[in-house]
Amino acid sequence: MTEENPTVLVVDDDPQIRDSIGQLLRSLGINAQLFASVSDFLECKKLDGPTCLVLDVRLPGRSGLEFQRDLATANWGLPIIFITGHGDIPMTVQAMKGGAIEFLTKPFRDQDLLDAIELGLARDRARRQSERDLAAIRERFKSLSPREREIMVQVARGRLSKQIAGDIGIAEATVKVHRSRLMRKMKAGSLPALSRMADKLKLVTDELQHS
Repeated sequence: MTEENPTVLVVDDDPQIRDSIGQLLRSLGINAQLFASVSDFLECKKLDGPTCLVLDVRLPGRSGLEFQRDLATANWGLPIIFITGHGDIPMTVQAMKGGAIEFLTKPFRDQDLLDAIELGLARDRARRQSERDLAAIRERFKSLSPREREIMVQVARGRLSKQIAGDIGIAEATVKVHRSRLMRKMKAGSLPALSRMADKLKLVTDELQHS
């Protein structure tokens, strides 16, 4: 499957800075979308490909740092690179604690910005791949029978087939048959692989909370 082209979103109320970054990115074949304010940005649709955000700290209306908190609350997961002409240490610390990739003070070197963007896009690719992997695991888990799901939880807890058989009142051989089927359906090549899937699905945590 070919990945969609990455996009860099730029929010800065200075048209010269905005256009300069846009030209730099486009000269390298990177798609750039430029916005003068947070409100303009919010009118754009979420993109399907890898994305990162270059965000000015001082903006009309909602500031960049306030918008960073808004995005975190909305669980948007968008990597952010801050740029500012008036940076200070507390501001930098706040941005980085909020998960920012980088905090660059104007005027910054093009290469420093490009390095930060490369890191941001790489993180977003990894996040998107992780989400796709989790969605696939969830779909496979849905295909399991109730008994297979029950046994998968027990296996993830580290229970042996004999113990599981005693817990749920069926023959050990039957447990092994169910386990073999569920591993095939989950596409798990080993018990540790199955346990990792259960961990991603938070099956053991959920099961303990309801026990």
